[in-house]
Amino acid sequence: MAMKTVQASLRTSRTNGCRRGREKMHEKARNARHGARDVRLAATYHGGVMSNGLKLAVVVANFNSLITKPLYEGVLDHFEAHGIVGEDYDTAYVPGSFELPVVAKRMAETGKYDAVICIGAVIRGATTHYEAVANSAANGILSASTSIGVPIIFGVLTCDTMEQALDRAGGKLGNKGGEAAATAIEMGNLMKKLGSEGKVTAPTW
Repeated sequence: MAMKTVQASLRTSRTNGCRRGREKMHEKARNARHGARDVRLAATYHGGVMSNGLKLAVVVANFNSLITKPLYEGVLDHFEAHGIVGEDYDTAYVPGSFELPVVAKRMAETGKYDAVICIGAVIRGATTHYEAVANSAANGILSASTSIGVPIIFGVLTCDTMEQALDRAGGKLGNKGGEAAATAIEMGNLMKKLGSEGKVTAPTW
């Protein structure tokens, strides 16, 4: 009986030892994984929601002014609520959304602006070349922004109907102009912060 008790005790001891060994191995593996991405050692950057001395530009399309005017008002309302006053921004008007990219790019290239906002509206029922204008505006704005290194914000509504556009220009779905302004402020602040610490290359103006 005493021999059986000793043998059972040895088996239990070996089992517990193996379990503790496996637990230590798992713990080491977890620590290694966590240590590889220790957030305490990583710098984190966010763009602020207030102006902080930003200089912004707004390019507004005259075509579909029933939509672009309230969108622009949404931009100005957001500016005012977040510390951006008259001398902090410039506004340029172009004939339509197709012309937005070239003017936005040239303004960004001056180096005077931390971000540029493009405001326009392309409505399928209002133009026979909807796809061409919508795609040209979107691709042109994206290309200008990435090639220069200055945030150029796409505030162009592309809708099937006038009703859909009105809903997004201060109607029941909010004002996309204000959202574009918020994005411009956040991105402008972020790029300034990253640039001040040498985390991004200088814009190519």
